[in-house]
Amino acid sequence: MNPLTKAFCRIYQVIFHLALPILPYREPELYSSITEIPDLLKKINVHSVLLVSDAALKENRKPLEKILHDHDIHCVVYDKTCANPTVWNVEEARKLYLQENCEALIAFGGGSSMDCAKGVGARIAYPKKSLDQLKGLLRVLKKIPPLIAIPTTAGTGSEVTITAVITDSEKKYKYTMNSFTLIPGYAILDPKVTYTLPPQLTATTGMDALTHAVEAYIGNSTSKETRRYSLEAIRLIFDNIEKAYTKGDDDEARKNMLHASYIAGIAFSKSYVGYIHAVAHSLGGQYNIPHGLANAVLMPYVLKEYGACAYKKLHDCGMAAGVAAKNDTHEQGANKFIDAIEKLNQRMKIPAHFEGIQEKDIPLMAKHAAKEANPLYPVPKLMDAKELEKFYYMVM
Repeated sequence: MNPLTKAFCRIYQVIFHLALPILPYREPELYSSITEIPDLLKKINVHSVLLVSDAALKENRKPLEKILHDHDIHCVVYDKTCANPTVWNVEEARKLYLQENCEALIAFGGGSSMDCAKGVGARIAYPKKSLDQLKGLLRVLKKIPPLIAIPTTAGTGSEVTITAVITDSEKKYKYTMNSFTLIPGYAILDPKVTYTLPPQLTATTGMDALTHAVEAYIGNSTSKETRRYSLEAIRLIFDNIEKAYTKGDDDEARKNMLHASYIAGIAFSKSYVGYIHAVAHSLGGQYNIPHGLANAVLMPYVLKEYGACAYKKLHDCGMAAGVAAKNDTHEQGANKFIDAIEKLNQRMKIPAHFEGIQEKDIPLMAKHAAKEANPLYPVPKLMDAKELEKFYYMVM
């Protein structure tokens, strides 16, 4: 990256960092069980909801549907959400919302369901604008319908973030909407709805949460709060992810993973992410690779590339994870932490490479990644599209 572009990126990031205390960030109202939803809906005077989910969660959401039915709450289900939710998903769900005269949205699932519901909310607020016109930073300023987020995975943190990630399947392009109005008004952190999450999804979504915590911590726009939340999330994930992976109904492990995902979500909403996410989004847009899996695979490669720029902060992460000692040098501590991530991936059968990446697609994906990350993401080491191309070759 040339010096002038670097200077622009850093100035841009400093301005946003200084503005953080006055930005309208808020946290959702928290609940611990889906049984509390009827009283919540009564409180906000809602009688008809659109439940946004996916087909694989049909059995998992039956208790929620029964609760709503038993309390005379009209519930219509949209369950065609893809792993990487598309513009088509959002538009189809929006049409159903309007047809059924819904008054609120409930997102039940992983980040895909929550992102789809956020997209629906944005389009309800802006009926005359396309999602393409609403992408980017602070484009959704009008209030969206009430949104209740119920994460069935402990990874995306979407129940507390300003972000929705949408895929344009025609252009094979994945983009983000980042607006404070997209933060759900309410979040239900119920460990019981995560019990049946398959081991592999438990692993990759958990590593997604770890990526959020790490990128939020090692960036240049941190605060005392986001650093504390990031390190606490790292500790919780290293202590609990394998327990949840091997024994899905371990209530304590599932509860701790949900909390880790939530606070990592707060951290990266305020301090942003980095090139791991940007490259992962481009892979998801091009090849439909699940986001958590892409993050898990990319994380060691990108952290190594940051080198000395991130040694001290990665050493801190290593101590939080319990894999590095205070008397290690920063380089030693950083390398121990990266090595621990690689071994964690291996134990949970997460691959180190992807099949099917085509060399001809790399320049365009790198261009998309650079456009997403620069100038907003306050990464330890700035890279342009050409420099980002190396990561696609590393994971081929």
